[in-house]
Amino acid sequence: MSQKSAVSNRAGNKGEFMKYLFFSVIGFCVLALLASSAFAGEQMWTFDADADDWTPANGTWSVEDGAYKLAKGGRAEHSLIGDAAWDDYTVEAKVRLDEGNWAGIVFRAQSEMEYYVYYLNVPNNKTELWRHKTGAWDARDKIGELAGANVTIANGEWFDMEVVVEGASMKLWINGEEQGELTDDTAEAYAAGQAGVWAWETAASFDDFKVSGDAIVGGGTPVEPLDKLTTTWGRLKRAR
Repeated sequence: MSQKSAVSNRAGNKGEFMKYLFFSVIGFCVLALLASSAFAGEQMWTFDADADDWTPANGTWSVEDGAYKLAKGGRAEHSLIGDAAWDDYTVEAKVRLDEGNWAGIVFRAQSEMEYYVYYLNVPNNKTELWRHKTGAWDARDKIGELAGANVTIANGEWFDMEVVVEGASMKLWINGEEQGELTDDTAEAYAAGQAGVWAWETAASFDDFKVSGDAIVGGGTPVEPLDKLTTTWGRLKRAR
């Protein structure tokens, strides 16, 4: 065999190998994407049009200027969304207190009266976590004690609120700053439930409400496998 033929064969073999490697990576990434979509998801509400899939428990709600708004009214007014079977998940939302002192986000709501709420407290510049229960709209138990917020809580400003709930653990955040971690391992604890928004004698606005986790189905598309696919394809093209 001539030297030219040997070089040509080696080049051909390399090309076949790179083609095999490329399609193998493609197959792996597609499988990873399908698996990720099946077992983890995200749902988000931006309130650009309506909130028809939300269920108000009480209070006067409307969609205005791209936000879900609650008129100032009574105690523990809230609206719910999602599946009662949701258990471990992350809930995030932008919250603004337009008039009044207390507003926040609901999670693991088992009914209109049974749920957790993590909310902003303007007068005391802190956040609080409570478990509401049957009997009355304001029947509830406080879950632990949080230190004062490391941000200034004021009316008319948007705050990014987040709760990460896993088992009995609840990690709480404002504007990307962790406020603490509390647990509820009592017999009265709620293991699963819907998410939502909430206010207490307060006019409030809510936007970009998002729930994500393994239990969430039918939401956004996971991006990590796609990012990996793009990166790998770029490397393969350079190698060829």
